[in-house]
Amino acid sequence: MLLGAQRFDPSLGAAVSELGVTGRIATITAGWQEREPEDEELSAHLGGRTVNLRLHARGDELFREDPALRDAHRERQASLRHRQDFYRIRLEHELEADRMIRSRAAPPEILAEQVQASLDGIRELDQWHLALCARIRMEFEARWDLANRPSVVRHRRELAEVLAGCDAVAIAGGHVATLVNRLVLFGVAELVAHHTVFAWSAGAMAISDRVVLFHDSPPQGPGASEILDAGLGLIPGVVVLPEPERRLHLDRKDRVQRLVRRFEPATCLALPARSRITWRDGVFSSAHDVLQLRPSGRALPFGVRPRRVSAGHDGASRHPQAHRRAPRRRAGAGLPRGAQLPHRRGHLGHLRVGRPRRQRAAPPLDLRAGVLQRPRARGGHRPLVPHPRNPAQFPRRVQVRDPPRRATAGGSKTRSTPTARATPSAPTRCSRAKATKTPPGPTPTR
Repeated sequence: MLLGAQRFDPSLGAAVSELGVTGRIATITAGWQEREPEDEELSAHLGGRTVNLRLHARGDELFREDPALRDAHRERQASLRHRQDFYRIRLEHELEADRMIRSRAAPPEILAEQVQASLDGIRELDQWHLALCARIRMEFEARWDLANRPSVVRHRRELAEVLAGCDAVAIAGGHVATLVNRLVLFGVAELVAHHTVFAWSAGAMAISDRVVLFHDSPPQGPGASEILDAGLGLIPGVVVLPEPERRLHLDRKDRVQRLVRRFEPATCLALPARSRITWRDGVFSSAHDVLQLRPSGRALPFGVRPRRVSAGHDGASRHPQAHRRAPRRRAGAGLPRGAQLPHRRGHLGHLRVGRPRRQRAAPPLDLRAGVLQRPRARGGHRPLVPHPRNPAQFPRRVQVRDPPRRATAGGSKTRSTPTARATPSAPTRCSRAKATKTPPGPTPTR
């Protein structure tokens, strides 16, 4: 069973009760890394009947006992990281080319051909990277013979003994790369083949056949969905997308459509909080609040078929019941005949129910050109008098320039020196403010 995130709104207990699991439950919290043993809340939620398999701690013990295997494992992880970086570079260029192609103006048939070609290139790159990661893991297991290596066999035998007394396995989220590494290292896929498995968040991604990292608006900037690695393959043909309310823009149909068409024919399932879906005998059943991303760009509840749209005689698309007209509602229906609301009283004063008043026709607009006449000031109007401290009321020194240069008799040009003189401000009619006079005598040059 696949579930939504369990951190803030857990629903694992209800899912366990739905499937009738009454025995012990083995928990896998390796994705929490160093916080693996901090599963008190998870154990209390399940009634204290849990046992932690400690895969992360077992991995550290295994690498301490087998230094050669530890060094080879680190070398393999470094190789996978380098290949992931190069794959991301190619993928970003492919996605940018696809975006540019979609934005170009071209005839519809040519544009559809080029969009499909760019989509095929992205699919081919994804499949090549997924096959490369699977090949590297298979070569590593074959080279070090993990199935028969004594240090690994001992831990796998201990895990098998613990799982023999459990009815179900709960795989939590966390760091998806660490979780996948521990699950593959200890062969958990074979150990839980006959157990009921509950998985959420990164755990749900790990048990699918491919792990897809996605986020439409990550903190570090624009991101692109990318394939990280191959999963356990317990649920094949499914792309698990946990926490879509935080990671996906489901209102952007263009984004959803590109994501679905990229991973076709796989089914893209979005698992919001408190959602769950059961996989039994190769098919899904009993889905609750699970969203399936459709090729049309819509996110619909799983199991709900989209409405079929038929074309009318005019070629316009319409729904099957589009020809049915909604009954017209008479104004004031539901009130006694002739009833009226209070006019201009309270917040409903602008409403009147009943027969509307006859509106007068608005006068025609005069669009002829005309001259606006400025209205004359009344006889008793007085201009505003500034404050006595306003500098505009005192003599102001302005610079008055003389006429331009004049040629003299000798042919030389004389340049006049600008002089400054005081210009009195206009007198006012206020009794408090008196017009000032320019002091006698020559005005010094500035």
